[in-house]
Amino acid sequence: MPHSPRRLVIGGASGFLGTRLAAELAADGWEVATIGRAGADAAWDDPVGILALVDGADAVIGLAGKSVDCRYTDANRDEILRSRLDTTRALSDAIAASTRPPRVWLNASTTTIYRHAMDRPQTEAGGELGTGFSVDVARSWERAFFAAELPETRRVALRTSIVLGNGPATRLLFRLARWGIGGTQIDGPWWGHRRYRGIGEQPTSAERPNWRRTHGRQRFTWVHIDDFVGVVRFALASPQLSGPLNVAAPGVSDNRTLMRTLRRTVGVPLGLPAFRWMLEPATWALRTETEMVLKSRWAPPAALLEAGYTFAWPELEPALRDIDARLRRPPVREYPGA
Repeated sequence: MPHSPRRLVIGGASGFLGTRLAAELAADGWEVATIGRAGADAAWDDPVGILALVDGADAVIGLAGKSVDCRYTDANRDEILRSRLDTTRALSDAIAASTRPPRVWLNASTTTIYRHAMDRPQTEAGGELGTGFSVDVARSWERAFFAAELPETRRVALRTSIVLGNGPATRLLFRLARWGIGGTQIDGPWWGHRRYRGIGEQPTSAERPNWRRTHGRQRFTWVHIDDFVGVVRFALASPQLSGPLNVAAPGVSDNRTLMRTLRRTVGVPLGLPAFRWMLEPATWALRTETEMVLKSRWAPPAALLEAGYTFAWPELEPALRDIDARLRRPPVREYPGA
């Protein structure tokens, strides 16, 4: 009798990470089913369909959520939170109702959950959680993930850093460097606003002070797309892993070094620095937020290294050079469904 393939369900497989992950895991021999928008095997508003996919699956991966690369208007703030909580609860409810629940559930989270840190690294064991909107979203997301009693399902919260790959954030960084405006991004005073105020059932106050003299040394925590996929494979196969997991390369950098390395990678020697008084109107025009580049994220992969994961791309410059080479290739549909 032929061996039936392992079955895996991905919630939110239409984005940059989900399409790559679905393709890679299918190539590994997984039978991949998806939950999401048009073309998925089940929709988020179909609990019966979700249960049919999840019951009997070997693993579930939750990646759904509105992109945070937007302006934090009230409508966007609410949708960022709602999209994460509703989809996570839908997966939780399906697992709880399963007669044969999956052995493992990996769910997306973010290293933004930690405070602005320039004094010491924020590890899974000793990291300090921050306050304000983005942190509250992450706290609520993980709270929903771990809330239910699911004794037969191991759970891992993938606290993912900025992923370098064929995605919009990486493409923007390379464009800035090539255009000669890829200099250091420097924090400074700015008028107060309420976009970063807390949200959810337990809202916290925005971090104070609302700006810091980082001189462009705010930490930059990142991971190569190859290692994001590698970490998912490793977490699926490692029963000792559970709880929060920093998905980040060991070679945590800072903004000044990041932008200098980008310029060297693309062969542009100079890049104009960008002070906050320049960044604020620019991010308003681009419909995004300065928090993306000014918050110091220092979240090394302590648990992954302790568990024995070997990074394909542990240091920043080789990773950027590899991504640059991939982005320069003739445009093709790199990942199915992209």
